[in-house]
Amino acid sequence: MAKFIFVTGGVVSGIGKGISAGSVGRLLKDNGYSVFMQKFDPYLNVDPGTMSPYQHGEVFVTRDGGETDLDLGHYERFIDEELTKNSSVTSGRIYSNVIRKERAGDYEGKTVQVIPHVTNEIKEKIYSVAEESGADFIITEIGGTVGDIESQPFIEAIRQIHSENSDDVMFLHTVLIPTIPGTDELKTKPAQHSFKELMSYGIKPDVFILRADHPITEDVYEKICLFCDLPREAVVESKTVDLIYEVPLVFKAQGLDQYILRHFHLKTREDHTADWAKMCESFKSAKEKLSIALVGKYTALGDSYLSVVEAVRDAGYHIGANVEVSYIDSETVKAKNAKEILSAYDGIIIPGAFGSRGTDGMIETVRYARENNVPYLGICMGMQIACIEIARDVLGIRDASSLEFDPETKNPIITFLDGQSENIDRGGTLRLGNNDCALTENTLAHQLYGQKNIVERHRHRYEFNNKYKEMFEQNGVVFSGIQLAKNLMEIIEIPKHPYFIGAQFHPEFKSRPNAPHPLFTGLVRASLENRKQSSAKKSK
Repeated sequence: MAKFIFVTGGVVSGIGKGISAGSVGRLLKDNGYSVFMQKFDPYLNVDPGTMSPYQHGEVFVTRDGGETDLDLGHYERFIDEELTKNSSVTSGRIYSNVIRKERAGDYEGKTVQVIPHVTNEIKEKIYSVAEESGADFIITEIGGTVGDIESQPFIEAIRQIHSENSDDVMFLHTVLIPTIPGTDELKTKPAQHSFKELMSYGIKPDVFILRADHPITEDVYEKICLFCDLPREAVVESKTVDLIYEVPLVFKAQGLDQYILRHFHLKTREDHTADWAKMCESFKSAKEKLSIALVGKYTALGDSYLSVVEAVRDAGYHIGANVEVSYIDSETVKAKNAKEILSAYDGIIIPGAFGSRGTDGMIETVRYARENNVPYLGICMGMQIACIEIARDVLGIRDASSLEFDPETKNPIITFLDGQSENIDRGGTLRLGNNDCALTENTLAHQLYGQKNIVERHRHRYEFNNKYKEMFEQNGVVFSGIQLAKNLMEIIEIPKHPYFIGAQFHPEFKSRPNAPHPLFTGLVRASLENRKQSSAKKSK
């Protein structure tokens, strides 16, 4: 039977539960065990798909088309496993399922209550992923903090799972150890109250993970152990590190992986931690400096583009470069100032987005990158914007646009394509999740991937209008990736440009620290070459 690890948070949110959970998953994988991960979010949205990026950061998409919390991106990058829509469960999804069952008569006229009906629905989500995944460990993070009224059904559900499978359950609790302003004194009282709150729900934490701005002193450990009834080896510090991928190594140095295995009466099957440590050391030794401009609509919150930033940084580390990503609000880019704003950067990314706001600045950004041979990667809307700019400034179709921006346009270069194929889950009006893509031989895309058939993840509802395909090809644009089932254009490139690629899909969702995505690696290499050439010109 699978072993269950539940990760809860106390005091405040945002102290790294997701990173801690992913790090534990990495350690268990490196000890030879299979891992699957889940995130329970207490908000009433059915999923994050309709939420503003400013509310909850990016929407991460799973292989089966689930629109999920950004923590799933951390999970996938740490454990290198493709998760599913059942890895992200919200209160809204739970309650909508319960209400649907009640309307259908599934409860046979019984009074529907939080206990047992809501808690049973939550438990079913946990047990079902254990059965579907077949993983040795299921790690489930409970969003929010202990004491939140929205989280109580989830806390009760995991208490019941412990009652049903006491030998197969472990509770990890992440807490903040704050300091009083003006002093460096660490305070444990919030952690103690968090512990008491959990105990009042019938849950006794097995492990405490501590976060603090200052190093945890031994007297703090002793106080936590005494008041929270834990052995010393069950209390570990999640230290602030230069690289988030070092957190599993920090935990291992404190013996957390072995403590978890002993709790479940298990032993190490194999040890691959050295591979992860070697990767981190190589990342930290990167010496080259690189500057990439990310021109987007949601730049006020960096988490809106979390996976993109991680993907480009990881690609940089693998070729020995530290990539600094600068966020540029696309609404600030105009024809008159594009060069002034963008000339300082070695490469440019336009990521995905929805809606017309800020698209004029994106078009000016594409024009600058194309005309000045600056390496460019357009993702989703970034590809569509590139197509519109090329149509206007190369093909001479001055009113070229997207139906998303201008429903009355007479030249919809980007259009809504209705209908489905068995390979496409539109999730309403969106094309979501993994789709096959065939690459054209002797193209840059084919060279980067090193294979002819790929699978990439999507999240969009508009496509390139094939009515204009021949005109683009006659003007030097190559469609190097095509979804054959519906003849959808997936990748464009300009061969005469040092690096100009637009991808209809989201390559950032499949990038890993130990396996960076080819499109990001290509961008970083081209940007590094651009930097060298620019430096050589300046030195002359």
